[in-house]
Amino acid sequence: MGLSDIQETITGIKGVDYADLYAAKKVSHNVRYDDGRMDTLSSSRSEGLGVRLILGDNSVYAHTGGTKFSDAFGAISKAADMADITAPKRAREGEMMADAELSLPSLDVSFMGKLDRRLRSECKYLKQASFSFSTSKKAVLIVSGDGGISRDEHVYTTFRASLVLEKDGSVETGFESRSLTCGAGVFWPSPDGKEPATPERVARAALERGLKLLDAVPCPAGRMTVLLDGASGGAMIHEACGHGLEADIVYKDYSAFRGKIGRQVASPNVTIVDDATLPGRWGSYACDDEGTPAARSVLVENGVLKRYMTDILSAKMWDLPRTGNGRRQSYGDLPIPRMSNTFAVPGDSCFDEMLSGMGDGFLVRKMGGGEVNPTSGDFVFQVTEGYMVRDGKIGPIVKGATLEGNGPEALWNIAAVGRDLKLDPGTCGKSGQGVPVTDGQPSLLIKNLTIGGSDA
Repeated sequence: MGLSDIQETITGIKGVDYADLYAAKKVSHNVRYDDGRMDTLSSSRSEGLGVRLILGDNSVYAHTGGTKFSDAFGAISKAADMADITAPKRAREGEMMADAELSLPSLDVSFMGKLDRRLRSECKYLKQASFSFSTSKKAVLIVSGDGGISRDEHVYTTFRASLVLEKDGSVETGFESRSLTCGAGVFWPSPDGKEPATPERVARAALERGLKLLDAVPCPAGRMTVLLDGASGGAMIHEACGHGLEADIVYKDYSAFRGKIGRQVASPNVTIVDDATLPGRWGSYACDDEGTPAARSVLVENGVLKRYMTDILSAKMWDLPRTGNGRRQSYGDLPIPRMSNTFAVPGDSCFDEMLSGMGDGFLVRKMGGGEVNPTSGDFVFQVTEGYMVRDGKIGPIVKGATLEGNGPEALWNIAAVGRDLKLDPGTCGKSGQGVPVTDGQPSLLIKNLTIGGSDA
């Protein structure tokens, strides 16, 4: 009953091209263990709503920290005043969103100290162990200008292990994490029940990576063929290519992909998809933060550019289809075009055959952070686990390596695409906002990438 009043008010605003309301409630628990003790134990709760008015290519946005009907009508009036227009005046008491479903169980973190002590007793090189465990639940409500009312709920749980090791004056860090869209109570068993996941498995993966790096040799620099393992993370697809296909970057920042719909932009063996409908993935949702239903969008098909990712504003401004990629970090932020689960579709090449046939080159097992210019597509990524390849065989692990190149150029230079698609959760930052995403790729054999080395 009450939401119909909001709906009528939103759709009844005159003098605007579009209007909508976004409301959210969120609860979270966070625990951090560091340097032999529990460092942080915190719980938080937030709620609020925002009202957006679109006038031409500009947006007016008013938000407030509450989700009562009175908060909604107040924000509508404030946004209308900012836009110098008149909005219908209404008054209603009560709460717009029920919050009983937002209760979270407390986190069991007694294992952290025991895990730290066990790892230290087994590895004399371990100097510091840091663990973090967090879970959150968020409920959203969207009243859109086309008369629709949408609801969605998001649950996220993450465990991270970061281990500092020292050997003969060399200090390295091993990192590993596990992230799922489920509550903490069912977080540790694997989804298929075949391989039980435990904090120890995550921590030991970090320890193994750190131990390898202690024996790493300096990385030589040069231009070479690179084999990206499917488990290396989807940074290449997400950062070097995906951001350049977001409509606001295409048209406002003049992405390298601007004006190329229907044209060949990559090797014919490359197909790239953004799919928010994948069950249980970190970047999945039922509807985006504008109420548009989640969708599977083929961005590049057999090397041909098919579409850009849009929100409502960019679709209106540039006469593009709505793809359900309007996302925001919180009720205090305007939605903008963002990726969800973005990945390269598997091909038909075998990893071992790609490795044995590449001759000399570089193998990336795990990628770290980096920087990309979304306009040009130029990128620099850290390599957290990489190996030299000699005559098709894996050689020594190296340290200090970076992967450098240009995204659009790299798409053309993909010589082979593997069968081993891996998806990796993360947080994507853009315009000061962070949202959950999944990046993914199968193994990719890419010619003529630059490896920046520690001995350069």
